[in-house]
Formats: sequence, C-alpha cells, structure tokens
Amino acid sequence: MSRRIEIRLAGTGGQGMILAGILLAEAAVADGKQVLQTQSYGPEARGGASRADVIISDQEVHFPEVLEADVLLCMSQEACDRYADEVKERGLVILDADNVARAPTTEAVRAPITTLSRETTGREISANVVALGLLVGLTGVVSRSALEAAVRARVPKGTEEVNLRALAAGFEMAERLRGR
Repeated sequence: MSRRIEIRLAGTGGQGMILAGILLAEAAVADGKQVLQTQSYGPEARGGASRADVIISDQEVHFPEVLEADVLLCMSQEACDRYADEVKERGLVILDADNVARAPTTEAVRAPITTLSRETTGREISANVVALGLLVGLTGVVSRSALEAAVRARVPKGTEEVNLRALAAGFEMAERLRGR
C-alpha cells in the first residue's frame, strides 16, 4: 500500500513558508520519494497569507492538492484560523506559540518557534527553518541528512551555518517534546 503524506506549511508573507516547502520537497526527492510542492500567497506578499503544500509519497502523486493535511504547521493566527479545519482527524497540528494564541485542538503541539529562532540565531527570520526541524523531528517524513543538504544548497549564500543551527534547534525541540 502506498504511503502519501500531505503537509501544509502556513503563515504570513515574509515568514519563509514558501522556502520551507521547497526545502522539505528537495529533501524528500533526495530521499527517493515522489513529491509535489505548490505554493500560494496573497497579492500583498509580505504580511499577507502565505502557504506551501508538500505531498510526499512512495509512489507517483496523481492528485496534486492537499485535501486533508496529515501535518499542518501554522506560524500565524491567521493561518491557523484559515487552515485548521483542513487537517485529518488524527492529524498533527504544530503551532508557533509566539504567534498563535487560539489553537484549533487541545492536542496541537505548541512550541515557541520564533523565540527559539531569536535565541539560536539572533534573528526571527530563521524561524521557518527551526519549524522545519521541529516538523521533521516529530514526523520523520524525510531524513535529517537530506534536509541538512537541502538547507546548505538552497538558503541564501552566507547564511548556511546560521540556518543549519536553526534546523538543529528545531530537531532538539522535537526531541524534548517527544520525551514528555
């Protein structure tokens, strides 16, 4: 039986959800998976709604849309409000506790992603990579080595080491949360 995982990464423009989706898709390809990645953002770009959908499968992806996400990552309250009802019944919801006050379920994973980014790298802009480390650390949807390689290859030149530290911080947070 084929395993198909639907992932939605959502936030506001400028939070890096599109880049996070590309990084996740590239890591999945490196792991030998079939992948489809799409993105959507409002016309106002920075500050408007932004999302990246990634479908990962061990067989060819025939339908290119996320219908019910297995995993939803929300980096803003607006994204949470907009997409929370599009998650499978037992789906994983990951929220940036710094930017999302109202959770759609008591079972959501709440983590201070933006704070951790600021503490780890001195910048909030790397919160998307922290979130990606957290997501992959919790789900194992791609290998850590493939994700690290995607970060090295795709982030802006000169920011590779900062982003790898952000990624490692996300993986460490996942380990702490799993240990609860």
